[in-house]
Amino acid sequence: MSATTVSGVVVDSWAAKSRLRNAVLVVGLTAFTALSAQIAIPLPFTPVPLTLQTFAVLAGAAALGAERAVLAQVLYITLAVAGAPVLAGGAGGREEVIGATGGYLLGFVVASYVVGRIAAAGASTKTSTTALAYVAGSLVIYSLGAPWLAYVTGNTLAWAVVNGVVPFLIGDAIKAVAAGAVLPLAWKLTNSK
Repeated sequence: MSATTVSGVVVDSWAAKSRLRNAVLVVGLTAFTALSAQIAIPLPFTPVPLTLQTFAVLAGAAALGAERAVLAQVLYITLAVAGAPVLAGGAGGREEVIGATGGYLLGFVVASYVVGRIAAAGASTKTSTTALAYVAGSLVIYSLGAPWLAYVTGNTLAWAVVNGVVPFLIGDAIKAVAAGAVLPLAWKLTNSK
């Protein structure tokens, strides 16, 4: 199967679809996002920590597709609102969700849809297009996260970009390259069976 004829997402090539399988995938991506949030490095100049969440969110969306990935992020946020310690540093609760990083959390949902749809069109079969889908998802997250950060902290949008976007660009570039390597490899392994 050539990369140009592939459509859909990689998990759908592994086994038949079922409600149970979809539920397991959604819960699995929710758990992966929560675990990735615990790998956090606080930065002294911003309330936004450096985490592996964006990798989990965007790679998960590319692997699972828009619908399952959106459900996983909605479940993640719901658990956080309910007080489960799923956010960075084991935080949880309504105040944390609507706090400084609330826009980024909302961005996870929207970016999951965007990246999932891009992946379903066959983008996750090649390194370059997978990385570009990841970049598109990151832009969505930042476009919702930075304005909310500015609003909640009472700072300007320029301050929010400098403190809530710029410090994360190198890490996101590295994560995009990693996603660009992992998903096409998963397709190759699937197609070799």
